[in-house]
Amino acid sequence: MPGTSYHLGFQGRKRIVKMLKQIMEQRRASSIAYDDMLYCLLHSKDSKYNLSDEEIIDQIITILYSGYETVSTTSMMAVKYLHDHPKALEELREEHLEIRKTKKPGEAVHWDDYKSMSFTRAVIFETSRLATVVNGLLRKTTEDMVLNGFTIPKGWKIYVYTREINYDPFLYPEPLTFNPWRWLGKNLESHNYCFIFGGGSRLCPGKELGLLQVSIFLHYFVTSYRLLLH
Repeated sequence: MPGTSYHLGFQGRKRIVKMLKQIMEQRRASSIAYDDMLYCLLHSKDSKYNLSDEEIIDQIITILYSGYETVSTTSMMAVKYLHDHPKALEELREEHLEIRKTKKPGEAVHWDDYKSMSFTRAVIFETSRLATVVNGLLRKTTEDMVLNGFTIPKGWKIYVYTREINYDPFLYPEPLTFNPWRWLGKNLESHNYCFIFGGGSRLCPGKELGLLQVSIFLHYFVTSYRLLLH
């Protein structure tokens, strides 16, 4: 219905599609080899994946949305949880102040600095567990399968509710408690029930990029600002 958020979303999509079509036409008319995702998708016809223009546009929109919404929401919720848990905030700040001690004024963070942010990574994973951005996964069975004594027929559509898995007290003791320390030294990331970034062949291709973006945001947030709620 006109005026609803759903309707506005469709209008926004139409504008994005129009812009992407114009960019695609410009790219095809250019002899420049761009080093980006769109260039690879436009040249998919040279590979086994022969994508149509509609499929290419869908892929780009998916990448734009998933790359923005997940990082912004996780960053926002990390600030909220850190404000509510001063001990975690202080340990995070200490980790980043140690990094700043090795830097000249205004010097940027480097890759090795990011790799040393072990507690920061734990904060991000715990935030993602509690404030699950992707609530579930849709799948379709390609054959009959038996799960815990129940037969799921071929062709059935399945919704895996990952939020419920993240709150399972057997997997995560005191699941409603913000406890980033649970991720330190226990290798929870590799457990087969950890679906925060998917798993196996379905692992999110933007996992490390997303972790990097939130880590850099938190670095400058805790070393340059103080949060006051009114």
